Amino acid sequence: MSITTFTEEETRAIANRRTLRRFLFFPVQVLAMAAIAYPWPVDHWAVQAFWVLVTSYLMFCWTSCFHETAHQTLFLSHRVSIGLGRLLGWLMLVPYTAYRETHIRHHAYLNKPTDWELWPYSDPNASLAFRRVFVWLDLLLGAFTAPVVYARIFFHPDSPLKPDQKQAVRWEYVGMACFWSAVLGVVGYYGAWSTFLLVYALPYYLAGVYQNGRKLTEHLGMISYDPLLGTRTVVGDNLGTRLCTFLNFDIFVHGPHHRHPRVSHDQLEEITREYVAAAENESLPVYRTYSAAFRDMAPWLVRNPGVGVNVGADPPGGAGKEVDNFAADVTAEVVGA
Repeated sequence: MSITTFTEEETRAIANRRTLRRFLFFPVQVLAMAAIAYPWPVDHWAVQAFWVLVTSYLMFCWTSCFHETAHQTLFLSHRVSIGLGRLLGWLMLVPYTAYRETHIRHHAYLNKPTDWELWPYSDPNASLAFRRVFVWLDLLLGAFTAPVVYARIFFHPDSPLKPDQKQAVRWEYVGMACFWSAVLGVVGYYGAWSTFLLVYALPYYLAGVYQNGRKLTEHLGMISYDPLLGTRTVVGDNLGTRLCTFLNFDIFVHGPHHRHPRVSHDQLEEITREYVAAAENESLPVYRTYSAAFRDMAPWLVRNPGVGVNVGADPPGGAGKEVDNFAADVTAEVVGA
């Protein structure tokens, strides 16, 4: 498995930030799940629906935490990031190594045909008809399509994975199978299927909708291969946007994160302001609210669900630099290389 290599400055930034409070979603989620299983404060469908929605959003925060573990920017110890990442991967049916290697190439080859994470939207061989069907499956059934998208880098005949990485993915699938066999065995033993469906399965399904809605909002319809121009970035000052950004480790500040995948998440807003100021007459796709970014993306769900070449970009020239880890500055080290 590849390990992210940080400079001394990047390491100090990770060490000096205060990340622990962002994990508040874990204990709150446990309490919300308990309120579903043991109806509180009253046994009423509206109250239950409220707790299901709370649980589903906090499960969505799992995906942002998983994302940080893949970058290995969450803790100073990469072993802790890998351990937590593998546990979250089991829960989400996505092997940690497959996710990390897919995501490395997503940063390096944004919107290009070799962007495994944005398949089929980045794939010029995927027909418009197929993409129009798949995008709705992806949005409404994200809990099921995400494991397929991330499995492709392992099962595809042109997989870029090295033998040791493939072996790691195999063992992660074995661990996943053992984990869920144990969980479902306990649920079956106690005949708690209805509780499991309400406490876990339904919120998890909704979390998949939120997650893939986020992915599409930040990427669908973007033509540029440049990290700042090829993604939608959200930096807001209203309470709702700031709270959601906080709980999701600043993943909504997407363009600067794409350009600097090794930068600590708490630095991304300041970097965004610097890039916006430096852009002068060049407008960057930065939005004050997530709803504004969604409105910009929404027509592409019907018109042409694609990115890069599939929405009019010139084909990327040459084979490009082979990348197998996160760069400090993707624009300087990969796009412009």
